[in-house]
Amino acid sequence: MSTSTITPYSSNIIERIGNTPLIELKKFSTNKTKIYAKLEWYNPFGSVKDRAAYWMIKNAERQNILKKDKSIIIEPTSGNTGIALTGIASHLGYKVEIVIPEKVSRETKDILKKLGATLHETSDDLCPRVGAGTDQSIALAYAISKPRPDVYYMPNQYENDSNFYAHYESTGPEIWKQTEGRVTHFFTGCGTGGTITGTGKFLKEKNSDVKVIAVQAQRNHLLQGLRNFEESAKPELFLRREDVVDEWYTATNEKSFTMAKEIALKENILVGPSSGSVLAGMMDLVEKNSDRENVFVGIFADDGRKFKSLYKEQGIFTDEEFDKYLKSSRFMTQLAYN
Repeated sequence: MSTSTITPYSSNIIERIGNTPLIELKKFSTNKTKIYAKLEWYNPFGSVKDRAAYWMIKNAERQNILKKDKSIIIEPTSGNTGIALTGIASHLGYKVEIVIPEKVSRETKDILKKLGATLHETSDDLCPRVGAGTDQSIALAYAISKPRPDVYYMPNQYENDSNFYAHYESTGPEIWKQTEGRVTHFFTGCGTGGTITGTGKFLKEKNSDVKVIAVQAQRNHLLQGLRNFEESAKPELFLRREDVVDEWYTATNEKSFTMAKEIALKENILVGPSSGSVLAGMMDLVEKNSDRENVFVGIFADDGRKFKSLYKEQGIFTDEEFDKYLKSSRFMTQLAYN
């Protein structure tokens, strides 16, 4: 399988979206099951959300909703979508306002400010809650944008089908090509549902036997970017195609942080907490599928550089340990805001 190729660095931000590397985590693979990670921090603004952000912006431009030097993009987010939208929109000539929960890491907020976003902080839980218990982040974004549709555009990643098509048209085909069609199980963390439904639908169209595993967070979690669907309803985007999911895995804070540390120790790769969640789900299923050969692919949504303060608070890494891994970690790439 052509899984070890790392896309050369490009100075063109738009050209750097997608085509992220797929690597084998050899310390976690077994004789029967090969474990692969799709390194989404190779996108220019450091996460899987670059794909959806670009697709949403370009679709709005095609519909003449966005106008250069006039439109302001506003979006409620727990971090990565905000970073991607701000970075890409600024590159294309738009201003951005982000509505974000206070609990989001300090590093994430600093990145957003550095990229030029105006922040509106709310007292929400870590992720804005959709459905009947909609949180302040989503409500505030609507309150700001609705009275001024001539100025504000809210992509609304929770309902925007461009979020789905970003992964149906890019992430899914990349994984299929990189594994030479051998992928048997696809794992990803769930927030809006765009990544899992878009990628999962493409893979199942290529091979209906591919299993799609959705990773959600525990209640009252600390896993930025993930949701618990008992606390928060599935977003409309997810509900449209939720039948693509074959199995669910609930990641705990403890297992996710522990696995993030194990990835650093065993593979010398510094990842974000949600990547620990995904690998925890993958390793749990390895034990249940030991009777046949498998190729597991998991989305590693972002690296760990935004989570120094969180990892310190949770006793995962000291400042010295974190700095050591940040310096020596494999597969760290230059980001557009470095």
